[in-house]
Amino acid sequence: MVLDGIFGNKTASKVLLHLFHYNEIHSAAIANDYGVAVTPIRMQLERFEKASILVAKNVGRTRVFSFNQKSPFVKPIKAILEIFYNSLTIEEKEKIFSTRRRPREKGKPIYGRT
Repeated sequence: MVLDGIFGNKTASKVLLHLFHYNEIHSAAIANDYGVAVTPIRMQLERFEKASILVAKNVGRTRVFSFNQKSPFVKPIKAILEIFYNSLTIEEKEKIFSTRRRPREKGKPIYGRT
């Protein structure tokens, strides 16, 4: 992936791309989507937090990360991510971002169950 060369490694690219798509995310969600261990994802999120690219908040026992809107580096990083994101086909986006992150609407049926 071209982002690996820009951001230095695959883990950094995956973290930033997922944040761009979902706006906020936790390490286990990224790890599950890519089928990788949580530890390197969490470590990368923490590195970006130390660099003030990301901010975190606790939601229960989970740390949820999002872009730090006060950082002067976030806007150019998001611009790079947007170029890459817009170059992906719908099939590629569905493959990468297949996990639902929002709660189901109240009263919406769960398909496949009776």
